[in-house]
Amino acid sequence: MSALFSRCLPAIFALFCLLTVNGVRAAGLDAVSNADAGTGVREALAKGAEFAVGSLGQKNGFLGNEKVRIPLPGGLEKAESALRMLGLGKQAEELRETMNHAAENAVAEALPILKDAVRKMTLQDAKAILTGGDDSVTQYFRRSSSEALTARFLPIVRKATARLQLAEQYNKFAGKAASLSLIDKKDADIDNYVTNKAMDGLFLMIAEEERKLRENPLGAGSAILKKVFGAL
Repeated sequence: MSALFSRCLPAIFALFCLLTVNGVRAAGLDAVSNADAGTGVREALAKGAEFAVGSLGQKNGFLGNEKVRIPLPGGLEKAESALRMLGLGKQAEELRETMNHAAENAVAEALPILKDAVRKMTLQDAKAILTGGDDSVTQYFRRSSSEALTARFLPIVRKATARLQLAEQYNKFAGKAASLSLIDKKDADIDNYVTNKAMDGLFLMIAEEERKLRENPLGAGSAILKKVFGAL
């Protein structure tokens, strides 16, 4: 029995720590009124949205940031060396730049949609964000605005890629690559690919701002953010 208890002791201790942390977290949040919780979460959402759009929706917002820079997808990226040997290196680079500039132009239009998601947030949403994981702000935006962002982004991306005659060639080539399982089928159309990557980049930058806020709420520069997220 003693040996069994010794083997179980780490798990028991981990469970005790988890319950203790959750108890402290609950006690901290209990001291925050519903009104303050809602206000704090709305401000956090707005802060994350403005940071992401401001960072990416400017010239070279994607090209200049290796975390979100959009490459040629999958098998096409691997085939770039062959394209260069065929004298198509300039076209490949032009296509890459066009994709990234299309993404920055699309993200520049995202703020009204994200603000609408903030406006529609309920108290239940706010509580879920506060007690959820470290990326719960980001996941809220992903759930509440992905459909509207896709509808807003896609025409902007199409307009940018249409300026390149390579766009049609890309879609044909990528479609063939998808049929051979070299790239995902969803990436076989350049406009859908860029739109998805633009949203991925947007949510990644929101996540970075959320992480900074959760790690250092006292440095948030806002009394309500310090109070609400400091209680976590």
